Amino acid sequence: MNWSSIADVIPQYAHALALTAKLGFWGVFFSLFLGLLISLIQYRNIPVLERICRIYIELSRNTPLLIQLYFLYYGFSKFGMKFSENTSAIIALTFLGASYMAEAFRGGLEAVPNSQLESGKAIGLNDHQLMRYVLLPQAVTVSVPAVGANIIFLVKETSILSAISILDVMNLTRDLIGMYYRTNEYLLLLVASYAILLIPLSLFLTWLERRVRRGAFGN
Repeated sequence: MNWSSIADVIPQYAHALALTAKLGFWGVFFSLFLGLLISLIQYRNIPVLERICRIYIELSRNTPLLIQLYFLYYGFSKFGMKFSENTSAIIALTFLGASYMAEAFRGGLEAVPNSQLESGKAIGLNDHQLMRYVLLPQAVTVSVPAVGANIIFLVKETSILSAISILDVMNLTRDLIGMYYRTNEYLLLLVASYAILLIPLSLFLTWLERRVRRGAFGN
């Protein structure tokens, strides 16, 4: 193990890790927003839109991220719509992640007993108030474990983004190994980079799950 070679490329890995984290963050952020919106459309069973959402979920969950990424980056350019590498990455992560988030949130919404809604109506809450104060707080609490697992999954999927020449930690590792043939050193940095990114995130999500569980059940 050549430690001087590792020290020389740490600044490059820091930059690549920052880019990976940024793309992962925006992918997760938009996935959460779009996933919640889709789950509400499905829960309300809005005509036409509900069917479109179901088709989207099936398409997204049953096609690989790599294919979606290629289609966005290379396919859309044939129709005069050219996205940058980073934009394509965020859209692809959102397209994949929102379908998983939607299913997680939908499960949470459907887990809320009808008696809760009926009780809210009985005390005079309108539909907006029921959604804000009764339905969403309980649904999000139930959804936290599944949403947390989806977040970890989506951040790990950023390793696919190197396929369109984004200089993330995966692409950087591949380039360095190709140039200097120091496989062990750069693979160690690759593992360390993802550990730095994912372990704190996993610990935070575990803490959050425990907090909302105590909030829900008082233990």
